[in-house]
Amino acid sequence: MNRPSTSRHAAAATPPARRRGRPPAAGAAPADAALIDFFLERAWSELGLAANTLAGYRRDLVAYSRWLAARGRDFASGDREHVQRYLGERTHAGGAAGGGYKARSNARLLSALRHFHRLLVREGRLAADPTLLVDAPKLPRGLPKALSEADVESLLRAPGDGPLGLRDRAMIELMYATGLRVSELVGISAAQVNLRQGALRVVGKGGKERLVPLGDEAAHWLQRYVAEARPALLKGARSDALFVSNRRSAMTRQMFWTLVKKHALAAGIAPSRISPHVLRHSFATHLLNHGADLRALQLMLGHASLSTTQIYTLVAKEGLKRLHARHHPRG
Repeated sequence: MNRPSTSRHAAAATPPARRRGRPPAAGAAPADAALIDFFLERAWSELGLAANTLAGYRRDLVAYSRWLAARGRDFASGDREHVQRYLGERTHAGGAAGGGYKARSNARLLSALRHFHRLLVREGRLAADPTLLVDAPKLPRGLPKALSEADVESLLRAPGDGPLGLRDRAMIELMYATGLRVSELVGISAAQVNLRQGALRVVGKGGKERLVPLGDEAAHWLQRYVAEARPALLKGARSDALFVSNRRSAMTRQMFWTLVKKHALAAGIAPSRISPHVLRHSFATHLLNHGADLRALQLMLGHASLSTTQIYTLVAKEGLKRLHARHHPRG
């Protein structure tokens, strides 16, 4: 296994506003842009937020700054009414035809605005927090979608032979065996895998590390991939990434989604029922169905709160209800 590259760690240690020559909060008014960059620097250094989270905060804050500017306002002069109007306009965008932002999207935006204003008020950069009395949108409690165990078996058998087939089988086996997030799966370095101990060191949200057991089947396919397919794909090149493409570059989330969709079609699974995250949901649901402890599942999934994990108990109960209705004579 290769040693981790210092370039990746150097990038992670670079403040978000300075990465890749990115202009400071491009698109926002100058005064607002300075506040956005100050917030992102502090959020990055104090909270250790993931790059995707920081990028989402940047997009939300820049969009709100533009909306305020169109009304002759900025962050310093915006108030609670502006926040509520902005959320309302996003919800009803598209009129009767629909197409507005969903409640979950607006809840994420409001969370970003709250973090932003709370920090800047604390630091004396803004006088007041206009989000204090704004109610969060009510979120529908949707249950995670999970495949049946038979569907998962079909999906696992779908990749063919050869280096690409071995890679795809190893990735899908690993995700189903460990419940990794997609970003965690494609971001694994070769140094994070210990095949002798059958464990994987995962760096999750907020840079938090956890150890996840591989399981015999996933370890078998991962061993085959590392020994047979990975060298063939790298063609003599070196890479810190565990999973690589036939162009010798690291796999991306988009590439993995494409291959999962392809193999799902080959396995006879409807595209609407499959996504990379569905494998994570299937892992959790199937473990609970077979008697797994909820707190152990929480640790493996990397959930900060047990309440997040508990939603899978509802999925398991719904499955039992359907089983009862289908097979009980009085169901």
